[in-house]
Amino acid sequence: MPSKGIKCYSYIAVQGVEIEFSVPGQSITKRDLHQFGIDHLEVESKNLGSFKFTGQFKFTVRRDGRELNNQWVDVNSMTGSLENGTMNNLEQTPSVFVEDLIVVYGFYDAGPGVAGLPKQHQCYVTVTHNYENWMRDVVPPNTDKADRPFHKMVLPSSHDIGMNSLQTAQALLQKAGTGVIKEVLGRSLPGAFDIINKVSDGGVNHIAPDIIRALAITQKDSLDTILKIGARYFEFRPAKCHRQMQRVSPLEDTWYFQHGAIPGMMYKQFLHDIVQFLSDHGDEIVVVQNRWDGVPGECPRPNDDELRDVLNEVLRDKDIQVGNQDDMMRKSIKDLRNERKRLIVTRDVDQCSNYDDAANATLDGESMVNKLNDMGREPPRGHPITLLQCQATATNIRDVIIASVMDSDVSTSPILATKPICDAKILPLLRGETGRNLSREESVVVLLNDFFDGATADVAITMCRERLG
Repeated sequence: MPSKGIKCYSYIAVQGVEIEFSVPGQSITKRDLHQFGIDHLEVESKNLGSFKFTGQFKFTVRRDGRELNNQWVDVNSMTGSLENGTMNNLEQTPSVFVEDLIVVYGFYDAGPGVAGLPKQHQCYVTVTHNYENWMRDVVPPNTDKADRPFHKMVLPSSHDIGMNSLQTAQALLQKAGTGVIKEVLGRSLPGAFDIINKVSDGGVNHIAPDIIRALAITQKDSLDTILKIGARYFEFRPAKCHRQMQRVSPLEDTWYFQHGAIPGMMYKQFLHDIVQFLSDHGDEIVVVQNRWDGVPGECPRPNDDELRDVLNEVLRDKDIQVGNQDDMMRKSIKDLRNERKRLIVTRDVDQCSNYDDAANATLDGESMVNKLNDMGREPPRGHPITLLQCQATATNIRDVIIASVMDSDVSTSPILATKPICDAKILPLLRGETGRNLSREESVVVLLNDFFDGATADVAITMCRERLG
């Protein structure tokens, strides 16, 4: 009988919480703490009744028997397609604040498995405490731990924080001609140029937003929410919009996060939101690193004075000072708090990372596991930042690019497809001996991930507690 599978990934960090996944005729309930659950359900026609082919997949979060949240989607067992529901696209899946918890979840709409992509839908759910004050709780003021050097911290981080919305990119596309869209998209998305050039002009105009959503959107929550989930480190690539597109753009000619030549969050807004968070959370410290990996020359970059002008404008009337790389490496947590240097801004830091073009171009994460294990046996030395990236870069695989461009819609992101698969392998590795080995260097350790979630935050914070002693 026809059926469509759903892989269910779970992580719980709060006592008394359970996550139930269900389809007609079958359910699975997860309760174990700090475990990366991987389960499988099938929407099967035989369980739907005569001449019925649509069944509901649902997850429910409970605490001490009380229902806190549920989300659902109807799945056609014949075609595998999604019908009604609350998880049909990224915009429908913001993290949920309930009591003192945060429920983070996502849903990948799987096709038939073209180019090695999953043929089963993917749903992940994490439930953790609200970590908006986790530094205060892990390193209470006026304790011995506050005397530890800040470079002993392990910081959770969201990859490409500026790409958490299509708002800027869609505004830019409104008046851009087909030729410009093809040029900018083709040059921004690895391996996509030849493919996009073969799509008709009308087709490109129609699918451009979905291509960007599928291949460039890496976060789905607001910056404030991501900070409350626990992120304390951000890499930002500030530059102006591609000159070809800016000529016809309705956008202000200022500094935006640039994913290749695709613009995201405005730099000024990014800093404003962080400073507001720090003003409201007096013991938290955030590190920002500005760098320009992959930003094309047609996107003008700011100089130090221009970056400083934006920062000074945002900090006006705020009781927050800016620290630098030297402060990050030499001062204690208490010193940074006492000096009000709770926003540390660096640029182009000589960091080490497990990222590798070949290893991260994966759909199952195994090559990333091998790379991390190799690094753990001989950890790099002498770098201010050790960046441990959890996310795959399946968008570097040509067949995946083709499938994503030709079949792009609101929830077929290959970035989303690989997220729970890789998390279930990479995060336990970092929580174990490999992560301990990679944390022994005298450097700030960062755990970086796409679609930032509670499991990534919880693992990083657990590592931080252990590293501080």
